[in-house]
This record gives sequence, C-alpha cells and structure tokens, in this order.
Amino acid sequence: MSDEAIPGNPLGGRTLVVDRVDRYCYPTPSAALKDVGESDQVYVRPGIYEDKLVVTQRPVRLVGAGRDKVQIFCRRSGPLYLQEVPEGWITGITFRYVGSDQHSALNILNSTCIITQCRAMEGILSGVVLYGPECRVAFTDNEVCRNRESGIFVFAGAQPRVAGNRCVENHHFGIAVRDPGSRPELVRNLCEENMLSGMLLFQHAEGLLVDNVCRNNQHWGIVMTPDSHPHPAPPALSTMNRLDPNPMGTYSISDQPLAQIGR
Repeated sequence: MSDEAIPGNPLGGRTLVVDRVDRYCYPTPSAALKDVGESDQVYVRPGIYEDKLVVTQRPVRLVGAGRDKVQIFCRRSGPLYLQEVPEGWITGITFRYVGSDQHSALNILNSTCIITQCRAMEGILSGVVLYGPECRVAFTDNEVCRNRESGIFVFAGAQPRVAGNRCVENHHFGIAVRDPGSRPELVRNLCEENMLSGMLLFQHAEGLLVDNVCRNNQHWGIVMTPDSHPHPAPPALSTMNRLDPNPMGTYSISDQPLAQIGR
C-alpha cells in the first residue's frame, strides 16, 4: 500500500482513493465517482488510467496527485465530460484524448465548478470546450497544449472565467470565443507558439481581455471579426495586454479569420 499522504477533504466527508495497483483502492476514477456521497471527494494517486469520466447534475470533487503524475486518457471519446455540474473542483490531472474521432479532452456544458492545475492535450477538436448559457466555470492555471484545433473554445453563450492558463502549440488558436452572449473573462493567459493567432473572437463574441500575453504565434496576437466586442476596445488591447512579438502584428480585424483553414 502507498504511504503517500491523502489530502484532507475541506467539507469533512470521506476521501475515496484511486490506485491502479493497490487492491484496497478503487481501480479507476470513474469507479470511485460512482460511490461518492454529497460531501465526499476522490483522490487519484500517481499513474496512467484509461477511463472516461461523466458527471451530470451533481457536484464533482476530484483531486489528482499532480498533472505530471496522473494521466487519464480515453481512446473512444474525450476523457472528461461535465453537464450541469452545480459546484466542486477538479485539480492535478492530465486529460488526454488518444483516439481519431472528433472529440475534445475536456467537454464542459452548463457547469459551475473550478478546474485548476490540470492539463488538456491532443484533442482532435479544441482541447477544452466551455459552452452553454449557464456555463460559469472557473478554468484557471491549467496547461492546454498540442490540440488539433484551438486550445480553449468558449461558445454558445458561455461566461466562464479563464485565467492564468498556458495555451501552447495548438494547431489553430490558443483561445477562441464565438457566438452572441459568450462573454468570458480572459485574464493573465499565455498564448504562444500556436499555429494561427494567440486569440480569436468571432460571430458576435464578447469578452474581457486583460493582462494576457500572446506572443510567438504564427499569425497575429489577437484576431477578431468586426461584429465582435472585446473589452477594452481594439485600439486599447495592446495597452492592456502584451501582443508581441507575432509575425503579422499585434491584432487584426478580419471578415474571414478562418480563411487559412478553409472555413
């Protein structure tokens, strides 16, 4: 049995322990999540777990030993799906999609919880999708890397707080925002070495953009369509954020921001 310290549960409930080699523990995170009570949390010890976590209409409290120590991967779909989760936290885990169909690593619909110190990687779609008019996730201090489209995609009216994340080496944008009613807070994010621009706002998207760094991307720091509404307004974006160096400049307003990928 492992002598690793089990983190305390701030709610005073049980902590269910996951360990793939310890027969006294749960073999997978999904198995532990089936047994959690209202004030319980799940702790995942170091290891690589093939699993799919689906949490709907109930709290989630999932703590990993660290994103460099715990990996949850799935071949047939994204490894994490949350729908209408009212509260809770997820921390210290790498989520990796290793299949070939169109899935994201993290799929978050109309949920309100904290996701922090995690990693999302190798999604065929964007690495993290945050969507729905009731999506109020605090997505903070995560790493989102090497996804086949954008790193983080906010759409369908979502209003999350997206802060302190590192979005690197994604095939499209570091962070993308789309649709009327989508109004994320984008604060202190680092978007670099993405294959298009650092950030994209399009199709009537809004958003607060403050203290972000968009550098060393293949196109612009930020690109947006004329109907989008960033705050501050475009002329002040370079003052409130660091948007260089990028080979095409700090920001651009374009009717066809996705022309380079045939959309």
